[in-house]
Amino acid sequence: MFEGSLLAIYIGDRKREALQRVDTVQAVPGKGLAGDRYFLQQGTFTKPGSPDREVTLIEMEAIDALAKECQITLDPGQARRNLVTRGVPLNHLVGRPFRIGEVVLRGLRLCEPCDHLESLTVKGILDGLRHRGGLRAQIVEGGLVRAGDAIRPLQAQA
Repeated sequence: MFEGSLLAIYIGDRKREALQRVDTVQAVPGKGLAGDRYFLQQGTFTKPGSPDREVTLIEMEAIDALAKECQITLDPGQARRNLVTRGVPLNHLVGRPFRIGEVVLRGLRLCEPCDHLESLTVKGILDGLRHRGGLRAQIVEGGLVRAGDAIRPLQAQA
C-alpha cells in the first residue's frame, strides 16, 4: 500500500502547444479533464470513445531521474502528462483502481514516451523515460481534482 500526492495538474486546449498548470480541474467520466485538448476531442492522438486518452499521469521521481541519469531537465509540464505525482508507483496501477481526492481512476496502460513527445521536447527523452513515462487512466467516478490531493490505491471489485 502507498499514499502519494498530486503535485501538479496540467491541461492544454490545443495540440502541440504548451500545457498550462492549473490548481483544480473537473474530471468527467467518458470525456477526460475539462478544458484539455483530449476532452475537447482535439488532441494529436484523439480516438473518439476511447478511455485511453482521458487522463495521463507521470511520477515526479521519473522526471528527477531523467535529469540525474540523462542530464535532461524538463519542467513537469513539458512531459505532456496531465497529472504529476509523488510517491505513487504508477506502473503498478495498470488494471487497478485508485483515488485522487474525490475522483476514482483506473489505470489502463503505461504511457510510454513517443517520437511526438521527443519532437516537442529534446532528443534522448525516448530512452530516458522508457518504462517510466507514466500511466494512461480512465475516469471511473468524476469530480474535482486538486493539486495536493492524496493518491491511494483501491481494492479491485470482483
